[in-house]
Amino acid sequence: MRAVVAALLCALTAGAAHAQAPSGPDLAFGAFQRGDYVAAMGEARKRLTADPKDAAALTLIGRLHLDGAGVARDPAEAMRWFRRAADAGGKDAAYLFGAATLTGRDTPKDRGNARFYLEKAAAQNHPAALNLLGELALENDGGAPDFPRAIGFFRRAAALDDADAAYALGLLYKSGRGVGQDAGEAAQWLRRAVASAHSAAMVELAILEFNGAGVARDRADAVKLLRRAAEAGNAVAQNRLARLLAEGVGVEKDLIEAARWNNRARSAGLVDAKLDALLQGLAAK
Repeated sequence: MRAVVAALLCALTAGAAHAQAPSGPDLAFGAFQRGDYVAAMGEARKRLTADPKDAAALTLIGRLHLDGAGVARDPAEAMRWFRRAADAGGKDAAYLFGAATLTGRDTPKDRGNARFYLEKAAAQNHPAALNLLGELALENDGGAPDFPRAIGFFRRAAALDDADAAYALGLLYKSGRGVGQDAGEAAQWLRRAVASAHSAAMVELAILEFNGAGVARDRADAVKLLRRAAEAGNAVAQNRLARLLAEGVGVEKDLIEAARWNNRARSAGLVDAKLDALLQGLAAK
């Protein structure tokens, strides 16, 4: 299952890019999209003069401080703006501030406060907030996982096309954690995540297809999935693909390509001593 810290990193990069914009003409957001960040800041501040609780303007100013766009980069200041936006009803800001508060990144760590803001975002059907709350329910502060609560959050997030939530459900059904083990159901959720280019889901679905577990055995498609994930930078996929290429299982043996993928996996920190030995032994023949 994904670590909460990984979710936070995603929140503070991709998440901030989707700060909600108000309905109707939006000069501030338009300037931001053009790359005129000084104008974006000016327009956002004008809107706050008219309405101090303009959540979209507050969120945009936070984004500018987070990126150092038009102003000096100041993540702590960005968090203050995100909190103001969240208190004004901004769901993206509530997610960003809640995720940051969870681990103390750029703002004091406070898990209770984090849950409060994540739940504010979740109440507005923010998919990433729902997914993160599902992760927290599995961790359950070090206690026994609260599977019903976690699965409820994951299902709500997956219904909003959150690929991470679909992947999480796929893993739960594959392992039988909190639900009856069902490889077929796992494959369905993993396919939904794969449709959104989720590389880890590609690896898990490839394993099911390769073994014919819950789905028809299709080793050719399994190899294609591993290639897609490997090309996307997934180290596990790179390792698994290298193994298949080295052994010629499900794909034509190719030691040169196997070595290339093995080297990429090693560079990413996944060291496979057995594969290293296998490749060295084959190359020596």
